[in-house]
Order: sequence, then structure tokens, then C-alpha cells
Amino acid sequence: MILEKCILAVITTDASKFAGGAPLFTCPSTEEMEFVAANLEAILDGVAHRLQENVYIIVKHS
Repeated sequence: MILEKCILAVITTDASKFAGGAPLFTCPSTEEMEFVAANLEAILDGVAHRLQENVYIIVKHS
């Protein structure tokens, strides 16, 4: 099985709304959340997508 698209990480300031599936990174502030999302985007060779004010996901588009 080859995955063409998958969520590599979730970055948020409110972890209570999420469970399972992908690694979850919880940050104390919006600024840190944006910093972590930008770094994980580069490290994981994915694309950061802002879903809500306090939620980013890193997606691998292959």
C-alpha cells in the first residue's frame, strides 16, 4: 500500500479537541505554534496547513 497523502503531525494550543492518528504537538502560545509548524514543515518535508486559529496540520503530498 502506498500512501499518497497523509497527516504527519498536528500542532495546536488546545490538545483537548484532538485524539490519535498523528503525533500531536501542544504549544502554550500561538507564536510558538506557528514556529513549531514552520520547523516541522521543513523537517518532515511536508506542507503546513492552518485549519483553525489554533490548529495546524503537516501533510505529506506525494
